[in-house]
Amino acid sequence: MSKHVIDEAKRCLQCKNPRCKMGCPVSTPVNDMVRLLLEGKIIEAGEMLFENNPLTSVCSLVCPVEKFCEGNCILNHKNNPIQVSSIENYISEYYLRILNEKPNVHPERRIAVIGSGPAGITIAIMLARSGYNITIFEAHDKIGGVLRYGIPDYRLPKNILDLLKLKLLNMGVKIRPNTLIGPVITPENLFRDGYKAIFIGTGVWNPRPLRIKGESLGNVHYAIDYLKNPDVYDLGNKIIVIGAGNTAIDAARTALRKGVREVIIMYRRGEEDMPASREEIEYAKIDGVKFEFFKSPLEIVDNGVKYIKTQKEFLNEKDKITETEGSEGFLDADSVIIAASQGPRANIVSNTTGLEINNRGLLLTDEYGRTTKEGVFASGDVVTGAKTVVEAVNLSNRVAKAIDEFVREKYPELFIQKI
Repeated sequence: MSKHVIDEAKRCLQCKNPRCKMGCPVSTPVNDMVRLLLEGKIIEAGEMLFENNPLTSVCSLVCPVEKFCEGNCILNHKNNPIQVSSIENYISEYYLRILNEKPNVHPERRIAVIGSGPAGITIAIMLARSGYNITIFEAHDKIGGVLRYGIPDYRLPKNILDLLKLKLLNMGVKIRPNTLIGPVITPENLFRDGYKAIFIGTGVWNPRPLRIKGESLGNVHYAIDYLKNPDVYDLGNKIIVIGAGNTAIDAARTALRKGVREVIIMYRRGEEDMPASREEIEYAKIDGVKFEFFKSPLEIVDNGVKYIKTQKEFLNEKDKITETEGSEGFLDADSVIIAASQGPRANIVSNTTGLEINNRGLLLTDEYGRTTKEGVFASGDVVTGAKTVVEAVNLSNRVAKAIDEFVREKYPELFIQKI
């Protein structure tokens, strides 16, 4: 591994205007990272990466790099870009293991972080390092959110999340697991108990239904639920996954690893329209996942899916998917997994006054994460819908600064240095 990383680093051209950095949502300083590594300054490189992106060790594993850094590398014209993710991951994991920040928090600068997914972890780390007294409220038994319960182990080893938890505790962050904010503890309770600001990063955990007949049958499951704990599911030998995003790919590849012999992904459009990353699609093919394109499900039954064929039509340079009359068919399967996107839960909104949402149930915020309720901020998927981890980190960087500004302006007495 280390030789591969060094060889890749030496291929970097050290461009004056690095397209790799410009293509990254958090502007990862790739040039400087590579230079410091080759100069034997791995700790300085790791510190720089961590300062820029507290989840750099995670993003280097799960980012769609062909869309961001590596996809913008100047060497792409030779189809052989620098493997930035491998270099970043080697440095980031090394640095995370030796990171030893001690708590330096002001007890009255109390901030509540609801949810410990990518957005929540980013906010907690950034504000804890700025002297805030952070409590994370997590509905599950372990931190990580979608990183732990939505991304398979083969893509993201969970020991990285356990290490991040240790670093959070070392910084003085308190963690309350198995605590669902909304029904019992409300945001009003948090303000009552001295929290100066509240951050919401609860993600999107409600599966979007297809709303077709048969969706409630016992052989039908939702991908976001399946990925939380695939070991408890008995899917049989053959399954159909309906959907074409990364969640659908993750469910399909996980099912094969759990003993399912045949997995088919059904999608109403063509392969070129799949929202999943190209790399994940190719890996799915290697794993043996089969694809049925231009088929739209009509009904789910006990032994499979009834579908109708679709076709793409173009009108005024925009494409439209239409059903082909008389083209109904059937694909047999023991189980069906639905991966048609997710939406947010309403636990907090339904128990809080003043928080407004849009027609998709997502929290309304400005560009700095300020919600419609004073002192309450939000970012991540609960604001944008399902996005990449690095996009959640990018937004959360801005939100952390906005929270700091809000608390400093409203509670200036907390920042007066005692002589």
